[in-house]
Amino acid sequence: MILVLAGTADARGVIGTLKAEGYRVAASAVSGYGARLAREAGADLVHEGPLGEEDLLAFLKDHGVRAVIDATHPFATAITGAARQACRTLELPYFRYRRPEVKLPSHPALLPAASFDEAAALASRGQVIFLTTGTRHLECFTTAPALAGKRLVVRVLPEETSLARCRQLGIWPGDIVAIQGPCSYELNQALYRQFKADVVVTKDSGTTGGVVEKIQAALDLGLTVIVIRRPSEPDSLSLAEIIPMLGEVLER
Repeated sequence: MILVLAGTADARGVIGTLKAEGYRVAASAVSGYGARLAREAGADLVHEGPLGEEDLLAFLKDHGVRAVIDATHPFATAITGAARQACRTLELPYFRYRRPEVKLPSHPALLPAASFDEAAALASRGQVIFLTTGTRHLECFTTAPALAGKRLVVRVLPEETSLARCRQLGIWPGDIVAIQGPCSYELNQALYRQFKADVVVTKDSGTTGGVVEKIQAALDLGLTVIVIRRPSEPDSLSLAEIIPMLGEVLER
């Protein structure tokens, strides 16, 4: 059994490829959406809900997992760290899937940020900040002194936990856009216009995350775009690299 840490559209391709190679596949996803994608891709077993390090260790042991492929979001650093540690503990092969990166355009209105806190500081140049960064780091923006008095519009997944987090942090319901992405260029522009945004904040989440459409739609409207760089993962691999390596380690 191979465990795919899922939750993204990328994981669907990873699971499908593993099944085509003849592997039995288990998948884990935090959200119902991610779990549904894993089932649709043909996973033999799907765990829905968060897995802490101890839970993950138990899952790996109980289901006889022989290797782990981490296809979570590039910014899902907590589960990635837990998975690395669990695999070290059990001496299991661990592979970090690398989502294809986007070559960002060179544009004076496109500003890179090394962290969410830096992005919040840069966003203060606007009055209406449209956040497409999810809820995990939303507090970096709602508590940033530089953004006091600014209007924050947040685009989040249509999940109860996401909506509850927004309300907990004081986001007015009229400033919550609950929608499952990725969104088209046209829809992104319509949303920016609807809320009269002058700054858009996004993450460098790769082609699968629809970041190209988010950025280009904003730049073409003359908006400032702040892009949070993804964490460095020098050992990450493409799926084409993972598959032969997986076969080699499982034959030992």
